[in-house]
Amino acid sequence: MLTPDLGHGVGLRRQHFAEILANPPSLGWFEVISENFMVPGGNPRRVLARIRERFPVVLHGVSLSIGSTDPLDERYLDELAALARDVEPAYVSDHLCWTGVRGQNGHDLYPVPYTEQALAHVVARVERVQERLGRRILLENPSSYLTFRQSTLSEAEFLAEVARRADCGILLDVNNVFVSAHNHGFDALAYLDTIPVDRVGQFHLAGHSRREQLLLDTHDHAVPDGVWDLYRAAVARFGRVPTLVEWDDKIPPLARLLEESATAARIEAGVLGAAGSRRAHG
Repeated sequence: MLTPDLGHGVGLRRQHFAEILANPPSLGWFEVISENFMVPGGNPRRVLARIRERFPVVLHGVSLSIGSTDPLDERYLDELAALARDVEPAYVSDHLCWTGVRGQNGHDLYPVPYTEQALAHVVARVERVQERLGRRILLENPSSYLTFRQSTLSEAEFLAEVARRADCGILLDVNNVFVSAHNHGFDALAYLDTIPVDRVGQFHLAGHSRREQLLLDTHDHAVPDGVWDLYRAAVARFGRVPTLVEWDDKIPPLARLLEESATAARIEAGVLGAAGSRRAHG
């Protein structure tokens, strides 16, 4: 999956609009939640237009509902396509999940069963979305808290096969791999090994919370050590991939977000530098 070499970025959040416009940070790019900017006009679009003049932008959606049995929402696709034409994002992404059924939106990212039937269904819908947008999309692995008895494939196998059959990319959320590996007892490193290197177009990093025996993908604090360790393994396998630090609740000052992004950049440089040294002395 060929994506621009954007480097490291953070999510664009309303709390930081004024500071970013007044003093643009030293940063590779911003990711925006597509649905927050779909309405033409208004202050969010004005801010986005000004930021887009200085930074690459990526659109990341939460409502495509690619795994639902409802028909694809044509109005949503029209609005997403219009936003993409206006913003000219580096790429567009969403989640391998469903968010509602029978016209009702649950406002969450629900997992799909990993079966051949579900695989064919998702692939067909991804192909239709890509045709409608005139571009490849990236699909993100969700965090999950249950599994389906009907599943015949692992999540990683399912995601890899969707990418291969639909010719789309993968947004590999390292935190979600960590969370789901803990919750379901699978090997996070084996998950990474199952994902094809040439399909990964972006990484996500985030913090999570614990509730009794479960880890919850809450995005409400700093990236923990275990996720940083898994990120090191991801960089070693997939190389230099655009990396975003997500922080969606209890949002800190912009400077704190930039610190997290800088940490990711240092870790990436360290891993790639060590790999280059080994090759040079091999």
